[in-house]
Amino acid sequence: METTQALAALGALAQGTRLAIFRFLIGRGPEGAYAGDIASALDVSPSTLSFHLKELAHAGLVRAEQQGRHVHYRAEFTHMQALIDYLTAHCCGDQPEQCLTQASSCASKSEPGA
Repeated sequence: METTQALAALGALAQGTRLAIFRFLIGRGPEGAYAGDIASALDVSPSTLSFHLKELAHAGLVRAEQQGRHVHYRAEFTHMQALIDYLTAHCCGDQPEQCLTQASSCASKSEPGA
């Protein structure tokens, strides 16, 4: 993944509604969801949802497929993995074990009772 692609993806995910939409689609797995189902689940108006889905699609994080009168959306897992790989390489200095150690430490601090 190029830096410009990573910046576009991170920029798209920096907005709360887009992050919620992406998390929802990741949770749906390869099955994805129709726009109406996403709007209902997240209590987002259709026009707002459409705007944010276009931004996520432009960043390469979701894919839209027209199915009759409806549009079906899926998370782009390959692009998500490329972003994770980019962050690991560029933020961990190509030492993924360094990031994993830090992530484990942060996760244990955020667990209830920790």
